[in-house]
Amino acid sequence: MQMALDEVAAETAAAGGPATVRTYRWDPSCLTLGYRQDPDTVDWAFCDREGIDVTRRQTGGGGIYHDAHGDIAYSIAVPAADVPGELLDCYHLLCEPVLDAFGRLGIDADYVEESVPELYHPACYLRELHPAHDVVAGGSNAAGGDGADEDGADDDDAGEDGAGEDGASEDGTTGGRKIAGNAQYRKRDAVIQHGSLTFSVDAARHLGVFAEPPVTPAAFGERVVGMDELADVDRADAVAAVEAALVAWVTGGEGGEERGDDGGETVELDRDGSWSSAELARAEELVETKYRDDGWVRTRPGTGR
Repeated sequence: MQMALDEVAAETAAAGGPATVRTYRWDPSCLTLGYRQDPDTVDWAFCDREGIDVTRRQTGGGGIYHDAHGDIAYSIAVPAADVPGELLDCYHLLCEPVLDAFGRLGIDADYVEESVPELYHPACYLRELHPAHDVVAGGSNAAGGDGADEDGADDDDAGEDGAGEDGASEDGTTGGRKIAGNAQYRKRDAVIQHGSLTFSVDAARHLGVFAEPPVTPAAFGERVVGMDELADVDRADAVAAVEAALVAWVTGGEGGEERGDDGGETVELDRDGSWSSAELARAEELVETKYRDDGWVRTRPGTGR
């Protein structure tokens, strides 16, 4: 349903309706596969046993385990004409509120300064880290925080190349650890960016959704960090910071930038906005025909399997 709502929000924005920014929780916990990810990389028995949903995103990159407690999700759906046409320029623009949210929590994080090699390709958080789009926190080479291995538009895994070993230890760690994954795609004259901000790390469950990953929970903890390790905050505090950063970014308030077409006009935000009945009906249709359908989830696009 969350992936369906993102798609519906994009259709609304493309049709001249309002843009949408939102935070949300995955309940039950869910593994989202990257657009072209091989379903054989999933431990289906573990997910079924643990009550973990599995769906496939329209964005590229590796899989992300969205824990009902440890994951804070957001999405932004805007008309394509209102944002830069270049993928990374647009991505950095839409990541501004994510970086701001970490700053509001007193968490020192920013795009990683040097490339770091991957630990396990099927998992977003364990892929190579690249200065163009991956954000780390809690280290000497970090400055203000989020990450992006879900990256890419449609079937492109944008920015996932160029991973070298400069500045990394033998186990692939740097001065900071990844704290979020963000992704972007374009659909029908709209741009959707969604992301997963890590509040708390459950390494065993994150690894458990994958089929025999060659990474231990300890090694996962050396690459990935949660907000609760870096700041004395509870989940409600973290969610409030994400919401406040999104509001400021949209309206031009403190910590945000004005979003008017002429650079000087702020954008009105309806904080009480809700989905229309037509949008919810469309989302239900997409759930049944796409995001919960085995043909979409368990078949790798372009391969027939």
